[in-house]
Amino acid sequence: MARRRFTSVSVSRVPDSDSDEGPAPTTERMRLDSTVRVGRRTVHSSRYLDVETSPQKRRRQHTPQPDYLVPDVAAEPDFSYASADGQPPDEEDFFAFDEGHPVDKGPRESRESDRPLNVWARYDQEQYLDELLRCEGRGDYVNQSRCAECGLAGTQEHRCRDCFTDALFCSACMVKLHADNPFHTIETWKSTHFSRNTLRAIGARLQLGHLRGERCPGMLKRTPEEVAADSKKTFCIVDHNGIHEVFIDFCVCGHAQSPMVQLLRARLYPATPLRPASAATFRVLRQFHKHSFESKCSPFEFYNALARETNNTGNFQPRNRYREFVCISREWRRLQLLKRFGRGHIVDGVRNIKAGACALLCPACPQPGKNLPFGGEWRSAPHEEKFLYAGFYAVDANFRMERKQVSSEEVDPGLNEGAAFFGEVGEYMEHVKAHWDDEQQKSTCVSHDAVNQPDRESRGTASSGIGTVDCARHNMKRPNGVGDLQKGERYINMDYMLWKSLEGYDELMLIVLSYDIVCQWSINLWPRLLSYNTEFHRRAGTGYRRWMFLVPKFHLPAHIEECNIRYSFNLTPYVGQTDGEAPERGWANVNPLATSTKEMGPGARRDTLDDHFNDWNHKKIIALGQLMLGRIQKAVAEMVEKQEELVEMEASLPEEIVKEWTKAMQLWEADATKPNPFDVREKHASLEAVRGRIANETRGARAGDAADDVRGELHASEMIEMGLRLESQQRDLGSDNAVLTAHASDGQKTTLLERRNKLARKITSWIKIQSEFQPEVARLREADDRARAEAAKSQPTTGIAVESVQLWLPSKQAKTPGSAPKPSHARYEFDMREARAHEALEEVRCLLLVRTHHYKFKDKNVFGVAKSTRSRTTIEVLDERIRREANEYRAARSAMASLAPHLNETRWALVLRDLKPEDIRAMPRALFSDPEKRKGKKRARRDKEAAEPKEMSWIWRTGMTSLGASAATSEEAAARATNESLRVEWAKARARAHRWREEVDLLEEEMRRILVFLDWKAGWWRELNGRGDVRDPGLKEGLVAYAERQAGIQEAMKQRFQSDWQDVARWIAMGREGAAASRERASAAMEGGSDEGEEEEDEDSADESLQPVPSASRNVAAVSAGFVANSLLPDA
Repeated sequence: MARRRFTSVSVSRVPDSDSDEGPAPTTERMRLDSTVRVGRRTVHSSRYLDVETSPQKRRRQHTPQPDYLVPDVAAEPDFSYASADGQPPDEEDFFAFDEGHPVDKGPRESRESDRPLNVWARYDQEQYLDELLRCEGRGDYVNQSRCAECGLAGTQEHRCRDCFTDALFCSACMVKLHADNPFHTIETWKSTHFSRNTLRAIGARLQLGHLRGERCPGMLKRTPEEVAADSKKTFCIVDHNGIHEVFIDFCVCGHAQSPMVQLLRARLYPATPLRPASAATFRVLRQFHKHSFESKCSPFEFYNALARETNNTGNFQPRNRYREFVCISREWRRLQLLKRFGRGHIVDGVRNIKAGACALLCPACPQPGKNLPFGGEWRSAPHEEKFLYAGFYAVDANFRMERKQVSSEEVDPGLNEGAAFFGEVGEYMEHVKAHWDDEQQKSTCVSHDAVNQPDRESRGTASSGIGTVDCARHNMKRPNGVGDLQKGERYINMDYMLWKSLEGYDELMLIVLSYDIVCQWSINLWPRLLSYNTEFHRRAGTGYRRWMFLVPKFHLPAHIEECNIRYSFNLTPYVGQTDGEAPERGWANVNPLATSTKEMGPGARRDTLDDHFNDWNHKKIIALGQLMLGRIQKAVAEMVEKQEELVEMEASLPEEIVKEWTKAMQLWEADATKPNPFDVREKHASLEAVRGRIANETRGARAGDAADDVRGELHASEMIEMGLRLESQQRDLGSDNAVLTAHASDGQKTTLLERRNKLARKITSWIKIQSEFQPEVARLREADDRARAEAAKSQPTTGIAVESVQLWLPSKQAKTPGSAPKPSHARYEFDMREARAHEALEEVRCLLLVRTHHYKFKDKNVFGVAKSTRSRTTIEVLDERIRREANEYRAARSAMASLAPHLNETRWALVLRDLKPEDIRAMPRALFSDPEKRKGKKRARRDKEAAEPKEMSWIWRTGMTSLGASAATSEEAAARATNESLRVEWAKARARAHRWREEVDLLEEEMRRILVFLDWKAGWWRELNGRGDVRDPGLKEGLVAYAERQAGIQEAMKQRFQSDWQDVARWIAMGREGAAASRERASAAMEGGSDEGEEEEDEDSADESLQPVPSASRNVAAVSAGFVANSLLPDA
């Protein structure tokens, strides 16, 4: 294909020697870029054309930079190869060759136009400055001698700053021309400069209560004294371009409306209904409304900006109408709320508003009577489909949104009174006072401040923050789901908000609730509920409604392990990919308001936050089209990928085991009281747990007792544990030294030297301590020194590196002829070595999973030399970490092998086997490789079987569990024991596949609900297009017009969403077919399907992640860089 594009790259001045009148003409050099593609072949070419340019453009010299990388080929398309019908081919289909080879120049050369600010600063800023200064004078009208409108000579003196033209007019024409723009700002020429003036000063008056161009007869009958008195009365108008003083003539005819009505019909909002002297235009109120949403500016900041727009020198100060503007803006917010929720279309709709009726609802969430399937069949949906009609809600508190002790409820009660997001204050405070003394239980999880110290943020404030209930999947606030917190995040506050927000949702059969302290909050939820208002009992739906309590994904790791299993979104069925963090995203939007709202009275603060929460929901609603589209695209792809991963994992496991685990998983999903498949019930003790056990067993040990294992304040087990740590540091130091030998910088050498010195001092101190516990080690160390001294006589160098110093732990003593360790010391080291071996093996498995993820990500997303190099560097560093953990395991196992005969230990070897380099490999995916290459291809060629083992390495069957091997008496019994850690990994893989499948189902249902909701909303507006008590034809038409416009907006939004989602059904069907096909292929393969007639897999399709980790680094520089970044340094 060929694509042409013109780009202006230079302007050059072309002198004309024959002309001496005026400036010489100019030409602009245009660059014609041509891109030609045929398949993978690409040709880029450029040529330059000289064309005439505007005489107003900047005359500067630009020299086009030659593109040395791109030959100037295919500048003009050749139509000699016309199509069969004799017509030239489309411009997109051109291609060109350079000596028979395609030309692809790669990234284009940098141009000046790539940095427009630099170009402007270098060439244009002087010209821009000149033009700005030119505008201070009369500019193009410097020689004007007559009024531009009436033509009267010598009267031109005024120009308007807000009109498009800079022409000068006389006073009468300026007033006439601004009859429809009375709030423009004019300037008057003072022979040398312009000075600020007003339309009022040159005689402009604004007539209200009459049609355009009419004057009120009553005003024309005024006496001279009345005219003189009226000329002293000015009216203050706040508009978007400043604060103006104007003359206003109110209608005083017999049929005249009140001044308030006359102002409102002129789109001027009066500061008071009685004898108004100030008003704000509807235009400036809309502007402030939008600015407050986006920039979070307060009325104070906005008004002061308008005052400075009026005069920024201080020589003239407009009348201060800040207090009036604050009052007007609050009333405007309230009126916009009532208008947008149809309260003006309902008789007496301004009062007696139902709780939450003026809050925007989430169209994607289940809304009974609005977007759920008609007929109620969704209530009897099968168990596995009920989650499609569940309410997903999230609860959280925000302590940034505090309020100082300013004003009171009596002085500032607020206008909304529970009509939007904040509940009705009187009812809420009655609930809080009735249960203020209820005791809040301490946390049984980690020490959650929200539970144990709920009053930590409440000192000196009237409100310590706010709590909210949000839609957990679409980040929208819930009606009546917001409330003030008096003393931190107490349960009585959060309970009320939750139950209040569920008003009108009694029909929902399943509710998924996310809360960062739900593990504590839910413990006594139902007993607390019994003490609350009986209305809340019905909201809970006990007896027919199912509740699921979960912790948001980001907050979950801070909880104890039991909570990480029991309250996980990732592991719990029927929640899709919900993360529960919706309130946190909303706080980022509302937190900038805290600086202004904390100084407000209680009512003003609630009304302001109600307005901002409605705008937050509005922005979310109008963005649902692209939001849901992006989510479904990702979800379908992930559903297929995670299903493939599950199939691949199950293919490497015995079929009977998979069936057994699947049955256990299904039982738990149906009944949460059944054993949880994600829970590792038989864990091997960690090193810290072993140390704790030994400390507990020896807590009564004293110096001189029968065991004789105490010296001063130290116990022998502590001395041995210190020795194990020193030995581990020796290995790390040796490994770091090995990888830096050929690529060491001065900084790296210094770091190693400092570590050596510190380690040498630690070992020296430890040897002194060891000598007190094991005096016989001194003899062994002396014999070792003598042997090393004899060997040094024939060696070119003497001395020993600190990482090679022998520590003579009990395991080393056990291997030395003529030496035997003390039994208690041998037992301490054996137990600690065993725990460390299991920990190292578990770390190897975790790192291998991470390594597999990196390889898959690289193969799928990484292209180009630079990115591939970075990706491989990351994997090289990861391989080094795996090798070091493997060395830790080998060292621990070797020590155990030395100590076992002295302790009569044999069963450990059935579980902790010899770790060979070929054992350190990822979990095999025996059935499939790349999904695009699976169909019609073998799993692997026979000559690759050794390089890509089919069997799972023994490390995946032995882990941080006893596996029943602790009670085993034979190798066969240990071999039959299946690793619980492997079961957990399978369960997680299955959970990932199921969560993405559920996410696709949820998104499909939510998209259906959105369209149905928009239909319902359009119909709801059309039902409100009139009001029976209205007689004014203008108001009648306004009511109908607004309702029809709102209905049209809903219908247009629905059409936009449908257009965005037109291919979604096809994507979902294709994704489900792909996931089902992978399951069918897995089933067929397990039944022994034949590979005959299939093509062989390409050589380059082998999965690198399945290869054993190299026994040595293939990229020393990469590991060296990892060392510099401290990624390989041992923990402190």
